[in-house]
Amino acid sequence: MTELIPAPRSVVAGSGETRLTAHSRLYAGPGTEGVGHWLRTVLRQAGGLPLREGRGLDDTDGDGIGLQLDPALGPEEYRLVSDGGGVLIEGGGAAGVFWGAQTLRQLLGPEAYRRAPVGRDRTWAVPHVRIEDSPRFRWRGLMLDVARHFMPKDGVLRYLDLMAAHKLNVLHFHLTDDQGWRIEIERYPRLTEVGAWRARTKIGHRASPLWDDRPHGGYYTQDDIREIVAYAAERHISVVPEIDVPGHSQAAIAAYPELGNTDVVDTASLTVWDTWGINPNVLAPTDTTLRFYEGVLEEVLDLFPADTGASTSSAPFTPFTPFTPFSPFSSFVHIGGDECLKDQWRASATAQRRIAELGLKDEDALQAWFIGHFAAWLAARGRRLIGWDEILEGGLAPGAAVSSWRGYAGGVAAARAGHDVVMCPEQQVYLDHRQDAGPDEPVPIGYVRTLEDVYRFEPVPPELTPEEAGRVLGTQANVWTEVMEDQGRVDYQVFPRLAALAEVAWSPLPAPAERDVAGFERRMTAHYRRLDALGVAYRPPTGPLPWQKRPGVLGRPIDGAPPNR
Repeated sequence: MTELIPAPRSVVAGSGETRLTAHSRLYAGPGTEGVGHWLRTVLRQAGGLPLREGRGLDDTDGDGIGLQLDPALGPEEYRLVSDGGGVLIEGGGAAGVFWGAQTLRQLLGPEAYRRAPVGRDRTWAVPHVRIEDSPRFRWRGLMLDVARHFMPKDGVLRYLDLMAAHKLNVLHFHLTDDQGWRIEIERYPRLTEVGAWRARTKIGHRASPLWDDRPHGGYYTQDDIREIVAYAAERHISVVPEIDVPGHSQAAIAAYPELGNTDVVDTASLTVWDTWGINPNVLAPTDTTLRFYEGVLEEVLDLFPADTGASTSSAPFTPFTPFTPFSPFSSFVHIGGDECLKDQWRASATAQRRIAELGLKDEDALQAWFIGHFAAWLAARGRRLIGWDEILEGGLAPGAAVSSWRGYAGGVAAARAGHDVVMCPEQQVYLDHRQDAGPDEPVPIGYVRTLEDVYRFEPVPPELTPEEAGRVLGTQANVWTEVMEDQGRVDYQVFPRLAALAEVAWSPLPAPAERDVAGFERRMTAHYRRLDALGVAYRPPTGPLPWQKRPGVLGRPIDGAPPNR
């Protein structure tokens, strides 16, 4: 009961239990059919429970599961009651019912996370309990960088399942960077023919002498993207694509050299970048570049459609019914905007002419103009731009939102200027940062950020007024994969800390110093068994396992406590 993660708002324990058997039925009321299909599928896989379809709540009396909407609850709010009448999950929307179903899965024990039954004599019992729950933040996210190291489609689908298990609802999908372009754009085939592949890869930090001389790459076809978006929607997760401009763009320039500053460098000689850091090769601020990326974004908008509300169809649900739940953040497109070095623009006669034509002050204002162009372009199509906090420099269009990564300051400035904010400060929730100061920590990057550190993270800066704090949509953890070459490395860096971030994002926790870290760690003891059942290669509390170490691979550790500003 007390081992749930994230912790519910209210739990009242009863006495007794509801046993699910081969005779139990599952009734999914109107608007909850998709959740019913998901829940029936996972419990049939894990326990062999048929959970035949009930015709009404009466069919679930005693040993069944009922799902229904309650308009008195918030869209993601739910109430789970297990008593002598069976199990009933009610939510204000299908998302709320789904989060309640995730809580039910936790109550059934770690075996409920397996894909096939592991024993014939397993009793599937739900303790009698009343749980009332709702999220603290609307945006509860994970940023996944698939540009530095490509994650195949099945890996992305797996991470969507892991997110759903932790009640996270936004996948920020970092699809393009200097080291690779990962999304098929039909009108520009060289973006994936050339831009998706690099000849070799730096191993470890950029100062490391080690190289992996094997070519690396990959990309998602447009049907792959459609599958990912649909799979996420079934789990009430919005996918926010990131197409990074005007910096972090060497892969695109390698494919189409005219996008670069051709009057400064020989862009035709550039290849997809094979190392890490901030790259000087940035997009040229030309009409050619603007039209090119408008073409890219036209296809991106088609692949990542903006939902306008829940389906109103009255047709009965079947496994083949298109499932289109409301995705509150599906209108966002992330445009990057970070770490754009201006040296080439300073040296470029073309860029300087553009500054003069527009009457701009300097190169920073030129970037603001560039970002502003796409903010207006997206707004005209009913979409919202979001970018890293550098986009605040030079002014930001109304309606645009900010991912605050360079500490809290960008988020504070954005909120005070009336912009929505997602708090993801590098010093607190960058999961590529190391988890321990010990010598066995693999490829140690950045500050030490332990499970406790992430659990004590507070997304809302105390200096904000209540009105300004209302601009904080929520928070996310960021997973940059320069030193995460495969699924095992990603798992190690992400877990168990993502469980802590999930509770920070969902649960009504007290101030950081007052949080019950010992209680959270006790609940994590049970949660590790769930992660084991899911096959997650997390970092054990005692330190890395022998095969998780990377001896001799250079990192970039930073000593001391990170700045909290």
